[in-house]
Amino acid sequence: QVQLVESGGGLVQPGGSLRLACAASGSIFSRYAMGWYRQAPGKQRVLVARISNIGITNYADSVKGRFTISRDNAKNTVYLQMNSLKPEDTAVYYCNARYTTNFWGQGTQVTVSS
Repeated sequence: QVQLVESGGGLVQPGGSLRLACAASGSIFSRYAMGWYRQAPGKQRVLVARISNIGITNYADSVKGRFTISRDNAKNTVYLQMNSLKPEDTAVYYCNARYTTNFWGQGTQVTVSS
């Protein structure tokens, strides 16, 4: 019922910034809790940030103070503003939507390298 398309990934230098966007289909976007996860090669997919249907946010300790998740329900879009990027942030970033079940996007590559 929900399709998610991530965008905004790319190559950035350490200390730089990127903004990821996840555009969702469907008519009940505002009811979904939205999240960003990431997965590095050979590693588990882990939570980066999430935002509830009422705007409550949570962050992984590794990104607190650097990343900001937000949502624009009018645009059916969730964002992840990533500042002060570090090489260890390199991963494929996945958008997640959760309501009565989970939906995943295809992911967007973020590479932090000099």
